[in-house]
Amino acid sequence: MKIYTKTGDKGTTALIGGTRVAKSHLRIEAYGTVDELNSYIGLVRDQEVNKSRADILKEIQDRLFTIGSMLATDPGKDVKMVTPDLHPEDVELLEKEIDAMSEEVPPLRAFILPGGHQSVSFGHVARCVCRRAERLAIRLQEESPVEDLVIIYLNRLSDYLFALCRRMTYELQTEEVVWKARV
Repeated sequence: MKIYTKTGDKGTTALIGGTRVAKSHLRIEAYGTVDELNSYIGLVRDQEVNKSRADILKEIQDRLFTIGSMLATDPGKDVKMVTPDLHPEDVELLEKEIDAMSEEVPPLRAFILPGGHQSVSFGHVARCVCRRAERLAIRLQEESPVEDLVIIYLNRLSDYLFALCRRMTYELQTEEVVWKARV
């Protein structure tokens, strides 16, 4: 099987279910952003500081593939293909991980600026892409069905990524830079 099909050469692509839509369609933008997020999670997973978290980050990548397939499915078609699904336990796992990572870091008392170490910066980029994916899924939900759990998962994942950035900062013994508003 060749990697190229030429079927998208005129600016359209097929959803799961066969419906062709413009590559600029909001549904394509939503699952494309989830794919972008998945790539950044891979970059975060590859950081030495996250060696002990590689399994959870890989599991998150798997859930993002699930979300991508859910968003890529035409909600107006009766699709025969079995696609993976998301479970409330997936959100609970993120919450458990957030709680565990938050135990050893100092309490948050101010806004912090992203950065301080390259690994932390990669995490913050992933967090921002996650927020964009969440916003796009919410916009899509306004015009077409999107499972609530998709939005909940993306929301919790951005919280997880923030907690991960704080934890990496702590483990790397890097200082969090507090935002001080100019007045």
